[in-house]
Amino acid sequence: MMPANPFVERLNEQIGHEFAASAQYLAIALYYDDETLPRLAAFFYAQALEERNHALMMIQYLLDADERAPIPGVVEPINEFDDVVAPVALALEQERRVSDQINELAGIAREERDFTSEQFMQWFIKEQIEEISSMSDLLKVVRRAKDNPLLAEEYLAREAPADAGPDPTAPPVAGGTL
Repeated sequence: MMPANPFVERLNEQIGHEFAASAQYLAIALYYDDETLPRLAAFFYAQALEERNHALMMIQYLLDADERAPIPGVVEPINEFDDVVAPVALALEQERRVSDQINELAGIAREERDFTSEQFMQWFIKEQIEEISSMSDLLKVVRRAKDNPLLAEEYLAREAPADAGPDPTAPPVAGGTL
């Protein structure tokens, strides 16, 4: 069964949003790297890769459905920040926006009775719940540690989960495990 055209159009737009999120997280990582905050930098480098992989999962879905997946341009990320809190606040805002976009995609699939695409979006809905929770927690910590960002570094060293490896329930990524 082919995905509904309105879903395909919106998913192609979402691919651009995911690549833009990846670029924004890379800009945030570079900011923290420049501030010699390696754990915050590493956290956002990992987030950048994760967002890129989300785009590649969407691309693979379209390829598997014999649909085109043109790569859209992305908006330039914000590269300058007033303090160590601003990047995390921006990241949380971005995650909330992406959650709205993902839910809208699932809604379009449902409206179009495209149940395969709706099921595909369920993983992303679950992922966004985790992303918002994680970023909300980090924002609380960074706000408290604003005057001593090394406390945020300590938090990440202590609380960041060990890499559990790839999520076996995740959709496949275009290009394999890049």
